[in-house]
Amino acid sequence: MSKKNNDFFPVIFLTLIVVVSVVALTLTNGITKDKIAIAKKEAISETLATLFPEMEDFTLDEESGQYTPLTGGESLGHAFMATATGYGGTIDILIGLEPNATLRGIKIISQQETPGLGAKIIEGSFLSQFKGLSVNEVALSRDGGKIDAITGATISSSAVVKGVKEAILKKLETLNKEGGRG
Repeated sequence: MSKKNNDFFPVIFLTLIVVVSVVALTLTNGITKDKIAIAKKEAISETLATLFPEMEDFTLDEESGQYTPLTGGESLGHAFMATATGYGGTIDILIGLEPNATLRGIKIISQQETPGLGAKIIEGSFLSQFKGLSVNEVALSRDGGKIDAITGATISSSAVVKGVKEAILKKLETLNKEGGRG
């Protein structure tokens, strides 16, 4: 009889550990979920503010992934994410558009390009070239556009330009289908 009780002890002990762990994780999630959501919104707000410094607030259309920066309740334009494939992998880009479809600017969110070469796509000297351009002007200068490629990093430069242009064209098509609302 004593042997049977000893056989159940490890099962009961492990079950108790699992139950305590699940309860602890559930409580931790409940406590931190709101804080994580607030931190995420603040991070997004800070990033959007680099493209729209006068922004007071923003909305997010979950379905389209489009941010609408606001000041005084009025839209300042649109911001949305784009991806490109560079020399080192995926490049995530935040694009800001004025209501008239002029580029407000871009910000590289993440990239794995070669340090000292392709990674220069995050520098202001490259990014500032996009500000104020129409979608038709978003091309490398060698292709008739207004963007100078980074010396030694043509693949990275081309990837960003291509990703930005394709994303803008797609967004403008969507906005036109929606009747320009947003």
